[in-house]
Amino acid sequence: MKKLILPFIALALIYSCGQEATNEGGLRKLNGGKFAGGVLRMNEVEDFRNLYPLDITEVSSQRIANQIYEGLVKLSQKDLSIVPSISESWTKNDDATVWTFKIRKGVKFHNNECFQGGEGREVTAKDVKWCFDNLCTASPHNQWFEGTLKDRVKGANEYYQSTKDKKPLDGGVSGIKIIDDNTVEIALNKPFAGFLNILVIPGCFIFPKEAVEKFGEDGMRTKAVGTGAFMIKAVKESEAVILERNPDYWAKDADGNQLPYLDAVRFSFIKEKKQELLEFKKGNLDMLYRIPTENIQDILGDLDKAKENKPFDLQTSPAISLFYYGFLHPVKPFNDKRVCLAFNHAIDRQKIVDYTLKGEGIPATYGLVPPVPNFESKGYNFKGLKGYNFDPDMAKKLLAEAGYPNGKDFPHLTLQINSGGGDRNVLTAQVVQGMLKENLNIDINIETLPFAQHLDKIESGHSLFWRSGWQSDYPDPEAFLTLLSSTHIPANMSDRSFLNTTRFKNAKYDSLYEQANKEVDDKKRFELYMQADQVQLDEGALMPIFYDEIYRLVQKNVKDFDVNAMEYRDVTRVYFVPEEEKKK
Repeated sequence: MKKLILPFIALALIYSCGQEATNEGGLRKLNGGKFAGGVLRMNEVEDFRNLYPLDITEVSSQRIANQIYEGLVKLSQKDLSIVPSISESWTKNDDATVWTFKIRKGVKFHNNECFQGGEGREVTAKDVKWCFDNLCTASPHNQWFEGTLKDRVKGANEYYQSTKDKKPLDGGVSGIKIIDDNTVEIALNKPFAGFLNILVIPGCFIFPKEAVEKFGEDGMRTKAVGTGAFMIKAVKESEAVILERNPDYWAKDADGNQLPYLDAVRFSFIKEKKQELLEFKKGNLDMLYRIPTENIQDILGDLDKAKENKPFDLQTSPAISLFYYGFLHPVKPFNDKRVCLAFNHAIDRQKIVDYTLKGEGIPATYGLVPPVPNFESKGYNFKGLKGYNFDPDMAKKLLAEAGYPNGKDFPHLTLQINSGGGDRNVLTAQVVQGMLKENLNIDINIETLPFAQHLDKIESGHSLFWRSGWQSDYPDPEAFLTLLSSTHIPANMSDRSFLNTTRFKNAKYDSLYEQANKEVDDKKRFELYMQADQVQLDEGALMPIFYDEIYRLVQKNVKDFDVNAMEYRDVTRVYFVPEEEKKK
């Protein structure tokens, strides 16, 4: 009988858990004025793609996985600073080439059937070593080797090649050593002061070998086993993912309360932004990320009129995020930088932000790196960069020099965009289409694909011109500039290229980027990154459209859900308050 009932229980949980668990009668008061209980309900407009840490390549999956997995370190949701996680402390030598991490005692993997008796075991340095060796193993599911340990950690490249040859080297990656049960040492090939930033990337999450052996890499798409504050409870494809509280989570707050406060987290997958907004207004969602473009002014106006009796909170922040169009550089017509530069000078970014986006964004007139205060305060002089101004005459001249006067004989071209993301993807594409026609006499078709198919075509080199976006995995300019490093280009055009999807290659850019990565002094490092950013601008590497600004709506009873420039979410310390506490 149980086998017949369980599926219906799971379905009931998926469809009713959110509203039922936020019933204020179920909240439990804790020390220090906090409350425990409730289900935090959030929505993603795109289906998650994969929850296996090495195969997480988009934000929907990452926002879910951030609650399930942890790395040696993680980011503070409040200010994006690096904070301890599985590692309670760390040290580095003077030139930042040797890093030593102390593993926190008492951190356990989630209870799961992959363990004997179903009970999660304690994490040790051996698990860290295994995960990082696994990150340096050739696999179609490993998308993160290039963006994390490749070229950085001693022996990483050699071990990767040995697994590709199916003759793995004994001992794994030579630069990763177990000192004792709670200490691991990582040796780098060259100084890299920003190494901790790399360790917050999903590919560096720590998970048990037993889970991979039990479920396989394919199975871990949904069978996520980590050390985080929440565990997988139920997955209903394209409808909902339910995470439940991890009762064995290692962390407590300053008042001695066991974390997390919430009982569960529910992710839904409503694709239409208008429907998502309606669900938020009805109280069926606790947070709305990105207001539908056509509703921005109305929402802001209503909040302004409400004054002290606002129905919900508005949270805003400049975003470490870029909305851009990519060119496939090895293929005609984008193998000629004059074409790329012509496209860039033919569009009016200010007009797109003001009229198409209703002010939600900043025109991308600087470079690849978004102009956020966090970077500027450390010496990244955005205003010193010569970006793209709207200059139709210059655009026409460049296109003619490339052999296409007034657009004559220009090849048939399609702008590939992805569905989801509200209406701004389509609206922006239509405006750019019109500007390219008006200013270059070029006809561009628009093709809209499901997000997974969109990414597959881009990464496999089957798209010439496409919409993309990059939201930083860590708060450092290197997180953006790595997108154009030629070290990420595969040897064969037919092989997948996850990071450098444009397959842009420039020796001067690579040299400056590598020099910057070796520089320990942040001021000098940022100056070198700026020089690299200017090179890619001069070469027309990308077609930046706008830098994002974050607009979030949050229900009044949700507390400590801080907004940040990365839209990085860690809901370990988020909690609900009863009705009488909302205005406090």
